[in-house]
Amino acid sequence: MKNWTENEIPNQAERVALITGANSGIGFETARALAQKGATIIMACRSTARGQEARQQLLQLVPGAEVMVMELDLSDLESVRRFATAFQRAYAKLDLLINNAGVMIPPYTQTKQGHELQFGTNYLGHFALTGLLLPLMREVENSRIVTVSSLAGNTATIDFDDLHSTAKPYKKWDAYGQSKLAELVFSFELARRLAASPAKTIAVSAHPGGSNTNLQRTTGFFLKHVVFPLLSHAPDKAALPSLLAAVAPMVTNGTYWGPSGFNELKGAPHLAKVPAAAQDALIGQRLWQVGEELTGVAFDLQPAERTVAA
Repeated sequence: MKNWTENEIPNQAERVALITGANSGIGFETARALAQKGATIIMACRSTARGQEARQQLLQLVPGAEVMVMELDLSDLESVRRFATAFQRAYAKLDLLINNAGVMIPPYTQTKQGHELQFGTNYLGHFALTGLLLPLMREVENSRIVTVSSLAGNTATIDFDDLHSTAKPYKKWDAYGQSKLAELVFSFELARRLAASPAKTIAVSAHPGGSNTNLQRTTGFFLKHVVFPLLSHAPDKAALPSLLAAVAPMVTNGTYWGPSGFNELKGAPHLAKVPAAAQDALIGQRLWQVGEELTGVAFDLQPAERTVAA
């Protein structure tokens, strides 16, 4: 596949794109690129003040773009429900849901509902949001749910005995990796369930490689100023896998996209290496059940039939 760039994005006029964490970094660059192609952009942000600042910045770059800011705190399931209700009142359909927002290696913190912050935000928040908005997508041609994971998920495991990382001492990198692997497992399980349903929606995933973004604001000086600059690329380049997953015609259900360079840290987007756990249907079904139990959100999708060897 030739090097895919923003220039390949098809016309997005009359398409509605919701991007979580769109006020900065990869999310902002994703919103900008889609707005330039005519999409209606909803920037779902925890801080509406920062969201409005980002909106004004985007409008300077793309005059006349249709850009809205809506409040969404993914770490609070009550906020997720309020957001979904408000969105359903404002919009009759949703073409693109890009689950981009995330929190990265903070000190140990719990969400309002008592979940470890990274698992609660990165996985549970997006699980609930997707389930609540899926009814607006199922009948929309070429609608897509893009979940943005991370290379940190490739070497992670999901500890079903300690999903909230309560063991001492708190290992924030392990918790982050678990949350990003959980997002990827969710995306693949969602793809299987959508494929087994009459829905017109597909589920795909992407990772940015190494990117210098605001996610890293909780990291130390050495990582932020020495390590990350050597291993990362600019947010507009890091956004390309997400953009390709969202709009490229050759993308199919259940695929995973990332940079093509060394260790998938940089480079033009291509099909990424998939961790074994992400493709494990039993892990997918188990984590899905956890998502439904902890969020109270039930999808109108049945598990795909499992093939059992004789």
